[in-house]
Amino acid sequence: MKSSFNGMRARAAGALAGAAATFWSAAAFAADTLGQPTNGAIDLQPGVTPLRHDAIWFHNVILLPIITAIVLLVLGLLGWIAIRYNKRANPVPAKWSHNTPLEVVWTLVPVLILVFIAIFSFKLLFAYNDMPKPDLTIKATGYQWYWGYEYPDQKIPEFVSNILPEDQAKARGVPYKLAVTEPLYVPVNKVVRVQVTGADVIHAFAVPSFGIITDAVPGRLNETWFKVDTPGIYYGSCRELCGVDHAFMPIEVHAVSQAEFDAWVAKKAPKAAAPAAPAPDTVAAGSTAAAAVPAPAAAGKATATVNPAAPPPATPEPKAPAAAAPAAPKAPAAK
Repeated sequence: MKSSFNGMRARAAGALAGAAATFWSAAAFAADTLGQPTNGAIDLQPGVTPLRHDAIWFHNVILLPIITAIVLLVLGLLGWIAIRYNKRANPVPAKWSHNTPLEVVWTLVPVLILVFIAIFSFKLLFAYNDMPKPDLTIKATGYQWYWGYEYPDQKIPEFVSNILPEDQAKARGVPYKLAVTEPLYVPVNKVVRVQVTGADVIHAFAVPSFGIITDAVPGRLNETWFKVDTPGIYYGSCRELCGVDHAFMPIEVHAVSQAEFDAWVAKKAPKAAAPAAPAPDTVAAGSTAAAAVPAPAAAGKATATVNPAAPPPATPEPKAPAAAAPAAPKAPAAK
């Protein structure tokens, strides 16, 4: 019986070692694609913002070791209890039911662990809420089922961003269900404030590479922020179950240089209408009116205004005396 148990334990240890080797080898050889999910990857998406870097550090350095240690400890305790205190190995059960020192330990240790986690968790939470002075503001509105974006600082009115059809996505070589018809453009190394709301039901604006996710609630304006440090194309999606086409609300963000962003704004912003040219008659009338000089009034009499540039008036020629009309013939006298 003892040799059989030792064989089972050896096989279990070998399987665990193989699984661990497979896990870490997959993590080591999977090349993460920046800005979008990677097939076969098991790690978090690489981050390109300070918030995302801090969140990944918090997960990998603080949470993951603590979770791993707790899982291994509990698994070891369960295995030891199942083996040491089963009916065959321990036919006579113990008579005690409490162990005060042990109960104090297993109550106090989890509390200390949670306090330790809370120190780093609150620091990260404050960083998310302590937004620096924004350089750019974007308003994102969730609809069933697409996004509407507005740039109030650049005077760009709301434009609609739909999912890119599958045939067009394949033709362009972009990921289907992630690429969109009208992507967002933001400059790198600039603080971007995103104001999020919903028009009909609750949606959620999320971009994993930025480390942000914010609910889009109708009648409420939520805010989040990011600062991209690497140019590229980054994808996200709606993260709230918002209806039958919830999976067709992707988000695409292009992080570009300031010059490229300014060029996009110049192309996207509405052009100012040029003033209409006045009609020729209006121009002539206006010129005549502008050239006219009002005549001053003196002692209640009007004074004629003389234009020095005008030629002197011509002297009228004397008129010839009119010829006398012939006398009418006299009528014969009556007899």
